[in-house]
Amino acid sequence: MKKLPYTATTRTGDVLDIEFPLHNDTVDPVRVGQLVSTLLRAIDRDFDVAGEMSNGDVLQALVMATAIRARMIHAPSQLTEGIAKELLSISLDALANAEHRGAEAGHA
Repeated sequence: MKKLPYTATTRTGDVLDIEFPLHNDTVDPVRVGQLVSTLLRAIDRDFDVAGEMSNGDVLQALVMATAIRARMIHAPSQLTEGIAKELLSISLDALANAEHRGAEAGHA
């Protein structure tokens, strides 16, 4: 199975080093990583303009967008729903195994 190494830095400075297993039908892993970065930057820009929102609200919006995108695919909805659920599960498992480095803190 192909993997996509990805490093994410949170707004608080925490760093996550993740190895995402990719679906066997993934065509362009580099483009997948670029799109993830674009989505995360868009969320950060929204925070900068509109202010903070709850993490639950962010997750709900992302999952709703995923559901809409899955339904936009011209395929049986049971198929695209199954793929979306499988990909979410794989990604959550990858994060459970990610290396997490906290932001440096202390007194100077």
